[in-house]
Amino acid sequence: MTTEPPYLAIAAEIRRRILAGRLAPGDRVPSTRAITREWGVAMATATKALAALRQEGLVRVEPGVGTVVVDPKRTRHSTTSTLTRTRIVRTALDLADTEGLNAVTMRRLATLLDTSAMALYRHVPGKGELVRLMTDEACGEVPLGPAPTDWRQGLERAARWLREVYARHRWMAQVMASLSRPVLSVNAMAYTEWVLGVLWETPLSPSQKLHAHLTLFAFVQGLAMADDLEEQARLDTGLSDDEWMEQNEPRFDAMQSGGPYPLLDAIAHDGGFELSLESLFEFGLRRTLDGIAALIDETSG
Repeated sequence: MTTEPPYLAIAAEIRRRILAGRLAPGDRVPSTRAITREWGVAMATATKALAALRQEGLVRVEPGVGTVVVDPKRTRHSTTSTLTRTRIVRTALDLADTEGLNAVTMRRLATLLDTSAMALYRHVPGKGELVRLMTDEACGEVPLGPAPTDWRQGLERAARWLREVYARHRWMAQVMASLSRPVLSVNAMAYTEWVLGVLWETPLSPSQKLHAHLTLFAFVQGLAMADDLEEQARLDTGLSDDEWMEQNEPRFDAMQSGGPYPLLDAIAHDGGFELSLESLFEFGLRRTLDGIAALIDETSG
């Protein structure tokens, strides 16, 4: 007796919900992340389940919304006739958000948009340009607003804004990783201009202002990459952070008892500590701003 692959069982359950009317045309179906949580499977399995439903023509990716139930009245002609660069970019953005940047290929987008790869190339010359446009779109979703007159308040807002962008689009942590070869994005450049404007009335030199901006950017960037890696680990293993720690606690205890780690022992015996990427962000943001404040004081003195 053969066992049905998990992704087909998941696809069958979502199909039942659609046929029973629990998911109507236009309704969002569970995302890959939601599937991993509901069924306790890896991201790859969730991706295959949605791919199977798309191949059946039951669902499609709707730019700005996610994967939705197909309206039977929707025709191929109506889809291809409205193909635009904006629609391509939004579809790619949603695909990257749900399945990761590696899932974004011109062939895959052509399937989702019910058109040909050649039709896409008339609007976007290749994946490199597509990723640049996706990054620009993501950076322009939520405006920073007017800059405050206080430089510290401004830098804090900039750091939190950037962290929120990465939280919505985790794949961007890898795309934006290079500081010496930045992505040529109009909206990312506008972010840099905004931050420099916040610092402009300080006594820092132009070089120091740029370095202060990039130091803060690199700090947020590093945590965003850690966020992405930890989320992927949770999806791949099916374990929460607490469950993973509990599972590996005996190994940590063995390592700690077998080596000279008096300072770590002291922290553990003192009740331990709560550690999360969010607490690291809050601590690091304050210390980074403190360092810039000290530099401003030195420069003005």
